[in-house]
Amino acid sequence: MQIGLIGLGKMGGNMRERIRRAGHTVIGYDRNPEVSDVGSLAELVEGLEAPRVVWVMVPAGAATQSVVDELGGLLESGDTVVDGGNSRWTDDEKHAEELGAKGIGFVDAGVSGGVWGLQNGYALMVGGDKEHVERLHPIFEALKPEGPYGYVHAGKVGSGHFSKMVHNGIEYAMMQAYAEGWELLEKVDSVTDVREVFRSWQEGTVIRSWLLDLAVNALDEDEHLERLRGFAQDSGEGRWTVEAAVDNSVPLPAITASLFARFASRQDDSPQMKMIAALRNQFGGHAVESKE
Repeated sequence: MQIGLIGLGKMGGNMRERIRRAGHTVIGYDRNPEVSDVGSLAELVEGLEAPRVVWVMVPAGAATQSVVDELGGLLESGDTVVDGGNSRWTDDEKHAEELGAKGIGFVDAGVSGGVWGLQNGYALMVGGDKEHVERLHPIFEALKPEGPYGYVHAGKVGSGHFSKMVHNGIEYAMMQAYAEGWELLEKVDSVTDVREVFRSWQEGTVIRSWLLDLAVNALDEDEHLERLRGFAQDSGEGRWTVEAAVDNSVPLPAITASLFARFASRQDDSPQMKMIAALRNQFGGHAVESKE
């Protein structure tokens, strides 16, 4: 299958490579000419055979809107656009309507896998009309992890990004729990090897997880996280999850508390946020702030 891929950053670049390894043709475009296969969006579209599929992996908001607007003027009826970034689900509904008026299909894909996706595969939560989603099945198969799981057609347009948003909200709460436990263990005098306590949890315990494995990786690199400043960004999806909970009258005390804990890191140097920052760097390559 042939596909265009816009945005070749930490995830997009690895996704291009994984799709190519599965035997498909990828024409990639990025503003950085050193990684781009073509010089413009127009050149990318010209290089694809109709009906075209173009996958967008750029930051949510204005950047995605700009690309969708430009593609709307370049693509033709029967083509399909996939937004694989972290867009808000309400933007998906808007983009589907705008492109649909021109006969262009739209699919939203929540993608999880971070910098490990090339090796392990990406979990895919997809929203859109059945005909558009089924057309992309070979690409989803190339990107997903091996085995029967890791891909779901979650529902209509917007459902993929809504599902990914909830996934990230849960991720917030899980990371916060590990961070709080780590800080408490570091605080007491009786526990003399916190890193090995975390390592002992990796097998046989009910709290073992990939996030726990990544926490141990971070502690192996910096045993007491002394090189990190206790600051962690929130991506926006945690906020959207809490907003959706309010709109739907669904209580989310753990996720909401974990979001507000991120705000604590905007103040003093927070020990818990050192672990949150370390975990975000481990699974997603997110930037960390070092102490001066």
